[in-house]
Amino acid sequence: METVIFEELGRMGYQEAWDYQESLLKENVRIKVEARERGGGIAGTEHRLLFVEHPPVYTLGKSGHIENVLLDDAAMEEKGAAFFRTNRGGDITFHGPGQLVGYPILDLEKFRTDLGWYLRSLEEVGIRVLADYGLAGDRSAGETGIWIEPGIRGRERKICAMGVRCSRWITMHGFALNINTDLSWFGNIVPCGIADKQVTSLEKELGRRVDVEEVKARWKNRFEEVFDVTLG
Repeated sequence: METVIFEELGRMGYQEAWDYQESLLKENVRIKVEARERGGGIAGTEHRLLFVEHPPVYTLGKSGHIENVLLDDAAMEEKGAAFFRTNRGGDITFHGPGQLVGYPILDLEKFRTDLGWYLRSLEEVGIRVLADYGLAGDRSAGETGIWIEPGIRGRERKICAMGVRCSRWITMHGFALNINTDLSWFGNIVPCGIADKQVTSLEKELGRRVDVEEVKARWKNRFEEVFDVTLG
């Protein structure tokens, strides 16, 4: 069983968290390259799971479309939101207060070298967390992330966005689960580039504020369960 180092980063700017992820990925890649140069064997890479909350920020994935951002720079500055073009997959999304953002830095060569499996596993963690709250989270065909009622036209609503990067089977970026998020921020974008579907949160679905620390604890438990790891 693999051990994953857990780190709670608290409230941190997007750039700082991105730089930290990049440093962890690059160190793991360096370890792998050196192991191969020595003739192979299992590299001494380290897995991590980072939890963070960002100040308001919009991030656009490398395959995203800028037209899905409905604010110009001046309007974004007026609202107090930052904007970044990132190297993750996916389109435009929002991160901000009341949201759990998680960045797993995993060496998939120690799990399974299959990015589809990795994304479905991340989704499964979130689906089980939602089930802990009596909510039926689900997948939507052809769309990464976690949804509520994805099969009912006009009722589809996304509660957890996902977008990752993988280099030499080391992952970075990850997921954003809306807990008590102010959903009005999503009105300034076409979330994930999907124009005809809604965004929701645990608070909206349950009709009450939700304890963020409780959600974090449940996500950690389900992460250990799905990935068969120990968080240290």
